[in-house]
Amino acid sequence: MQLTLRTAVLTVAFSLAGLAAGHAQTPVTHSFLACGGQTRIVDGSGKAIWTYPHATRDGYVLPSGNLLLALSKSKDYPGGGVVEVTRDGKKLFEWKGTQAEVNTAQVVEGDRIMVTEAGPKPRLLELDRTGKIVLEFPISCQLTNHHMQSRMARKLPNGNYLIPQLHDKVVREYSPKGEIVWEVKTPNWPFTAIRLANGNTLINCTYGHVSIEVDKAGKTVWQVDNSSFDKPLIKDACGGQRLPNGNTVIACYGIGADRTKMIEVTPDKKLVWSFTEATGPGVHHFQILDTNGKPLEGPVLK
Repeated sequence: MQLTLRTAVLTVAFSLAGLAAGHAQTPVTHSFLACGGQTRIVDGSGKAIWTYPHATRDGYVLPSGNLLLALSKSKDYPGGGVVEVTRDGKKLFEWKGTQAEVNTAQVVEGDRIMVTEAGPKPRLLELDRTGKIVLEFPISCQLTNHHMQSRMARKLPNGNYLIPQLHDKVVREYSPKGEIVWEVKTPNWPFTAIRLANGNTLINCTYGHVSIEVDKAGKTVWQVDNSSFDKPLIKDACGGQRLPNGNTVIACYGIGADRTKMIEVTPDKKLVWSFTEATGPGVHHFQILDTNGKPLEGPVLK
């Protein structure tokens, strides 16, 4: 009887191990929007299936399938800008920046578009579809280095705004009146600040090559950096996204070891996906669109 029981237990154990091994062998794939020196949608095989002929800072694939893009400064957009375009490149909305650069574009309630401008008068704006400013307040940050003022600002469900301020090494939450209602100091230049459902904030720090999650008191409760891997995969941790399954995707704008441009890690810091390319620039920011062909559900936390 003992031998039979032991045999049964071993059989179950090996079966579970086999199932686990089979699961581990199932590759993770993602399609995603990539912003940066190349603006494109990449499918699960790593092939670009849509491109836009302009470098970008930020962007979203909207529920309509159109794309909202924060454009890098150029000859046509000397102060940067924001466009909404269809998949065939038709412009449905255009706003040209008036200062040094535009770093954020997000559709918010009322079909408004929220943007941030860097320059001598750094500010956050909400625009209506005619380009009229319907909300504006100054960003309280240093004025000596315009490029290093702010990055991926996001409007929160409570109506406030979360703004990473690079050179100040701080993430601040502002009210619609521009009042600072919360802030946290960061170990390096913050690029993304993502407010999670539990009230914590996920922050990617660029040249710190680190992603941290802090609680409401500003205490770091989770962190991933290159000490978690055999190779320095994270180089210049810029864009970030928390997926519905709890995993975190990080853009390596400076391109990490083995030409790594993006990685996905589990809450226990296990690497489960990476995007590498032999050529081309790094990914500045991104939006994961699906996992293994299944569209992501819920709010886009990026």
